[in-house]
Amino acid sequence: MQQIYEADTIVDASIVKGLLEQVGIQVYFSGYYLQGGIGELPASGMTSLWVDDKQVAFARQAIAEYLVQRET
Repeated sequence: MQQIYEADTIVDASIVKGLLEQVGIQVYFSGYYLQGGIGELPASGMTSLWVDDKQVAFARQAIAEYLVQRET
């Protein structure tokens, strides 16, 4: 498994996770339950998405396309 996305918020990570699952990529969401610790833990860098090594290139491409659309 490889980390393919690090989100600033749980909402952002959930959106990207849903996008990847829609195109058939199985995603592991790391740090989901750590959001409740904000104030005691750093506010960013806790949530990340991980995929199987075989799906990394496809996942990165899907994320890149999403980020381009989000910017416009």
